[in-house]
Amino acid sequence: MNPRLSGTEDLPSGVEVPRYDRAAHGVGILHLGLGAFHRAHQAVATDDALASGGGDWRILGANLRSREIPDAMAAQNGLYTVLVRGPENRARVIGAHGPTLGGDPAAILEAACDPAIRILSLTVSEKAYGIDRAAMDADETHPAVAADLRAPEAPTGVLGLITAALAARRAAGIAPFTALSCDNLPDNGPLLRAGVLGFARRRDPALADWIAENVAFPATMVDRITPATTARTLADAEALTGRSDPAAVETEPFSQWVIEEQFPQGRPLWEAGGAEFVADVRPHEAMKLRLLNGSHSLIAYAGQLLGLEFVRQAVADRPLAAQIVRLMAAAGTTLPGNAGLDPDAYGRALMERFANPAIDHRTRQIAMDGTEKLPQRWFAPAAGILRAGGDLRPHAMASAIWLAWLGRLAAREETPDDPRGAVLRDLARAAGADDAALVRSVLGLPGLAPAELVEAPAFAEAVIARLALIRREGLGAALARDDAA
Repeated sequence: MNPRLSGTEDLPSGVEVPRYDRAAHGVGILHLGLGAFHRAHQAVATDDALASGGGDWRILGANLRSREIPDAMAAQNGLYTVLVRGPENRARVIGAHGPTLGGDPAAILEAACDPAIRILSLTVSEKAYGIDRAAMDADETHPAVAADLRAPEAPTGVLGLITAALAARRAAGIAPFTALSCDNLPDNGPLLRAGVLGFARRRDPALADWIAENVAFPATMVDRITPATTARTLADAEALTGRSDPAAVETEPFSQWVIEEQFPQGRPLWEAGGAEFVADVRPHEAMKLRLLNGSHSLIAYAGQLLGLEFVRQAVADRPLAAQIVRLMAAAGTTLPGNAGLDPDAYGRALMERFANPAIDHRTRQIAMDGTEKLPQRWFAPAAGILRAGGDLRPHAMASAIWLAWLGRLAAREETPDDPRGAVLRDLARAAGADDAALVRSVLGLPGLAPAELVEAPAFAEAVIARLALIRREGLGAALARDDAA
């Protein structure tokens, strides 16, 4: 086996390495969530920013619970490999990270109180925030939120930690950090702000008022396909670098980051890494959520029903590819017309990205957390299409595919990977072969689909008809029939 990656000397000439003196730049960002996406996206842009604009903007990366990746990166002086898969694989070693912390909330809180930290960024997934989107408030039923409200001085969750750090900084007269959500959530900045304020209000109303007046929560839109790291990822990274690297990640060549310009304490020159700073992220976010993420969810559930392991296999299936294109075209009609967006060109580029033969993006990896994701990806645009009198069939088919997948899992006594997985399983089990009962019980779940959509006979009937067809003839035949219609 090759030696462990711990420096950039003697690497093969084709490997890209940091173009700056790492030791000359201090830490200015605390990042929560050292998952593959952060390492392939924000950290890469920060690496470019340091090379171009300098500054004390290196990253202290932290996981609230898991130690595996923080320990792996610590053993490599914060270095790791990004494997970019395209016509030819290429490797890049990222140097933007400094120290790492894993499984030690007290140490993470201490770091968040350091005056040097001017940005606290996050990629922790939807489930970890503990925010009730419908109420735009902290969710007191979330285990981490409930625990941290009982012991606010020793937080172990996201909202509790951010609030405790801001409280300590306020008491010490230290300027607050900017709280930057980089998760794939609609209105992620306002959502995080609402969650933190809700938590702080329960702890100390005066603290909540101070946060509301002094702390920035910029919204962001992020995009880079980042499959889960596999043994093949590690082997290919090692072949290119000549170094063993358990923290290596793989990704596609494309990367996009749209950020609301709101950084009172400064920020890195992320423009050098391709970031775009705008006054309003929402139009870009809507296009990405409804076209890319919406079609990704369709691919995931259809792929699971059709036995297609990878996204690239799904877009090679002609009837399914046609359905994906129809869904994106329908979603494109719901986007604002005055934001300079080109949904048709965006959709064509997406199909090319999905078809990348070098990317093994598993449909099973995407087929999770439907009740968290589908409201924004499918049901909000479907409601807009309903109001405009547009074509509901693509979103009805997508919904029927998800429900057919849920029904198949329930028949196998399996529970979907979803915050409401047990509820979905029980509803599907109770509905059995009754298509209308399954449609109405699942789509009627609180917070899943807008009431106007659930109560619209045209949508419910379209979903029921397609679900019945899928269950009777199979998804392949149903897609072929829809394609011919």
